[in-house]
Amino acid sequence: MPVIGVLALQGDVREHLRALGEAGADPRPVRRLAEVESVDGLVIPGGESTTLWRLATAFELLEPVRKLIAGGLPAFGSCAGLIMLADQLRDGVAGQQTFGGIDMTARRNAFGRQVDSFEREVTLQLGSTAGPGGTADETPFHAVFIRAPWVERAGAEVTVLGEDNGRIIAVRQGPLLATAFHPELTPDRRIHELFVKMVKGTS
Repeated sequence: MPVIGVLALQGDVREHLRALGEAGADPRPVRRLAEVESVDGLVIPGGESTTLWRLATAFELLEPVRKLIAGGLPAFGSCAGLIMLADQLRDGVAGQQTFGGIDMTARRNAFGRQVDSFEREVTLQLGSTAGPGGTADETPFHAVFIRAPWVERAGAEVTVLGEDNGRIIAVRQGPLLATAFHPELTPDRRIHELFVKMVKGTS
């Protein structure tokens, strides 16, 4: 059972911990570098990206986590976590930095402010559930968008897993996964199950 940490600086920490446990992981909150270094994978939860950046800086995590991700640590970011995994950022505040890792440009608050939050069914390409040569999972996923970003540019090594009205909302690059929405706020565990498989190296 892989040990997966949830970066417990701000955001939907408890919801991700519960979802990971139901998806077959051993989840634990992590806040210090030694804790982050002890896990097999890392979840960067939704919240507010500028707050995550400032807290990561205050806890002296920004550069170490950036190096861990660049070195191959599997990571999954939802909403603000997607922003934190983007190599480039649009509409960030002055000086805002990210962990990076995914060759993409994310636009902060692209879908609007808090009052513009919404939910809808989206179709995702979550890969085969039947092993190599299996059929891709294209079942609709009930997605919750809260001040959500979107991906304006995805590099050649990035696999687009989902779009909403032409806007990229879910991506994967190697051991890194990101969604513009909050799968931890729904009972559907397929995205967390995919990340657990990625951490195990089986997907």
